[in-house]
Amino acid sequence: MGAELFKTLRGQHGDNFENFVFQKVVPVVGDVAGGHNLGIDKESTREHLWNILDAIVNNAASTMFDDRYDISLNVNTRGAENIVEFAKRCRKLQILLHVSTAYVVGRGSGRIKESPLKIGESMTAGNELEDENGPPLSLDIEAEFGLLENTLDKLHMDSSATGTTSTKSLQDKEAIKHLKVLGLERARRFGWPNTYSFTKAMGEMVVENRRENLPVVILRPTIIESTLAEPFPGWMEGTRTMDTFIVGYGKGRISFFLGDPELFLDVIPADMVVNQMMVAMATHGSYGYGSYGHTW
Repeated sequence: MGAELFKTLRGQHGDNFENFVFQKVVPVVGDVAGGHNLGIDKESTREHLWNILDAIVNNAASTMFDDRYDISLNVNTRGAENIVEFAKRCRKLQILLHVSTAYVVGRGSGRIKESPLKIGESMTAGNELEDENGPPLSLDIEAEFGLLENTLDKLHMDSSATGTTSTKSLQDKEAIKHLKVLGLERARRFGWPNTYSFTKAMGEMVVENRRENLPVVILRPTIIESTLAEPFPGWMEGTRTMDTFIVGYGKGRISFFLGDPELFLDVIPADMVVNQMMVAMATHGSYGYGSYGHTW
């Protein structure tokens, strides 16, 4: 609550700001990668949530393009599955909003329809690694988890041989590098440019495959940048995405950037994404009518 983002609300409520926030927000400790109960250990807390929740927004993600495969796969793919399973136990749920990314379409270009990704689908059609006349590779998500488990076991075995503890072994520079390279290799094998878009795509597949009658909206924003207007123009926490170039230009360290001035940048202000999320939930949320899914 100390972030600059809240300065407008803080100015409106003054000393009563924290009381105002806690009347509206109740933090619950959990972990999307922590199983179908989302790492919420206390049964009474889970039951309470299942009884009162009418909307769930899944915005949790590992967003590094080249993050370790174990982290990306467990958060972006298994985490999405866990959210769906938790949501199916919510008795009053009207909507599950799953925030994905526009880049789940792989290396596609031109006008791309916002159609759901199907389980087992890959982006290898026309990929230089495949026979252009042959069918695209079939993606087996559980096989990816099996491959990851075997890789982690091997890393643990290698560390045991050198007397390193299993916890420290996965923090070893070589192990981290190996897991990062593995993610990129698997992504490119199936037609995605990086680990992030690949694991987010698998997350979408899992949501679509396991939702049953759950009312679901999948939102696919592009590159999220600083706010346009709300709560004030120009807010962005930290230095992200294109900020490095903007800051560099502002400080005179970058004098130009190669590009085509006739092209559009895949950039959207953060507050426009939030507004779209609220509109999507208001438009598609409905008690008991969950036989549909929408992709924005």
